[in-house]
Amino acid sequence: MKILLLGKNGQVGWELQRSLAPLGEVIALDRQTVYGLCGDLSELDSLCATIRKVNPDVIVNAAAYTAVDKAESEPELATRVNALASQVLAEEALSLHAWLIHYSTDYVFSGSGQKPWQEDEAVAPVNHYGASKLAGEQAITASGCKHLIFRTSWVYGARGNNFAKAMLRLAKDREALSVIADQIGAPTGADLIADVTAQAIQKVIQHPELEGLYHLAASGDVSWHGYASHVIEFARSHGEQLAVTAINPIDTTAYPTLARRPLNSRLNTQKLRDNFSLHLPDWQSGVTRMLMEVLNK
Repeated sequence: MKILLLGKNGQVGWELQRSLAPLGEVIALDRQTVYGLCGDLSELDSLCATIRKVNPDVIVNAAAYTAVDKAESEPELATRVNALASQVLAEEALSLHAWLIHYSTDYVFSGSGQKPWQEDEAVAPVNHYGASKLAGEQAITASGCKHLIFRTSWVYGARGNNFAKAMLRLAKDREALSVIADQIGAPTGADLIADVTAQAIQKVIQHPELEGLYHLAASGDVSWHGYASHVIEFARSHGEQLAVTAINPIDTTAYPTLARRPLNSRLNTQKLRDNFSLHLPDWQSGVTRMLMEVLNK
């Protein structure tokens, strides 16, 4: 099996290089052009040419425009990368009879209510990033190509920047932190996403009727405030010297951003767990593993 991986240096892409390796030959690209192969999703013609040159059995798209606030001032670029490039990938996958694996986000929903979102519920993005990701989903589905789309949320990895690392950095210098307490979701590790992807690819090739849209997130849920408290408590219990003595909960309205954020980022993962016979671990276990790696460096 030949797999074309786009976005190899992102948090999920980095883990996919590991998880996909046992499945076959992996051609992993980032935005740089190497040996005439271009993985830059903003260069649509070059992207087409690259896919045709590689002629993969599976395309895994872990690249995206993810700067949520910046997307409000760069809507054309966000749409090009998240929507138009997805359409190109889907059309090329269809012509090659290849599978397309793609990642989306809980930001396609309004973020209202408290129930975990199911795949077939009404979408209503509250910012341009969410709208661009939704357009990408819709282009893939409309194309008729063989596909898996995984919506996920609150993604982190031990490699690169993430919320937990930011909290630890601030906790070393500040006595008090103010963290949003009315946005709820499930911190989901890039390693979990990558491992589930590899398992799903193997199964869907044998059972193509399983194609479609799935929610993929760790089990349980927590606020950003609860997440920060967990991280700091764990770090302190493992010998980290931290200045922070208070972690104050605040509402989203007290921390204005250019783009609106959904308050409810919970995702119902029952469909994924049933169709692929998976157990999704609780968010704490993944965060603990990531913290052990970070703190041991």
